[in-house]
Amino acid sequence: MKIGEQSKPRFEFRTFGHNFDKSAKLMAQLSVPVPEKVRERESDEIYILSKTNNINNTKIRNGKMDIKTFVQTIDGLEQWNPLMKAEFPITKEVLEKEVFPAFQVDTPLLIQGLYTLKEFLSIVVEHSKLKAIKVHKKRFGYMVNDTICEVGHILINGVKVVSINSESTELNDIKKTISDLELEGVENINYLQAIKRIIGWIDKPLSN
Repeated sequence: MKIGEQSKPRFEFRTFGHNFDKSAKLMAQLSVPVPEKVRERESDEIYILSKTNNINNTKIRNGKMDIKTFVQTIDGLEQWNPLMKAEFPITKEVLEKEVFPAFQVDTPLLIQGLYTLKEFLSIVVEHSKLKAIKVHKKRFGYMVNDTICEVGHILINGVKVVSINSESTELNDIKKTISDLELEGVENINYLQAIKRIIGWIDKPLSN
């Protein structure tokens, strides 16, 4: 695999907690050189959470909405596939036919032809089953066993957490990476699950 490469749907291992220093150190030691642009990245994003949806992951970054959908779980690893990408302003038609159905909620009455990001977020705020969550990410990229890896220092509505992950189209490469990073037995948690736990929509702790 190559970082940034678009390929068939990837499998992912990701977990969230407060300290993965040992695994992060191992990741840095085992990584092959990676492009400078992914060694360290920082971004402000907005995740749209729905009380009725756990299979479509929606985030907004740099004025663009990105929705990916859960495909399957094999050996505890989740496979996700891009579902939709759109840039604000977004048309009423796209919101009605693609965005709100992905949230698995009733579509509110939309009277405009186009919606800016601010206008869309206003709709989300008013919706009883949706919530917009501010997420700040500082991410450090690596490549171990031909899997794309990352350590992230994350603020989720101001709550500090750490994320560590490995993703690839090849299951066995991720399994070896999990073993090499001494993460065997650690729960695989995606962003939807982690955010819902932090805001109290799911009554479960993070990995540590």
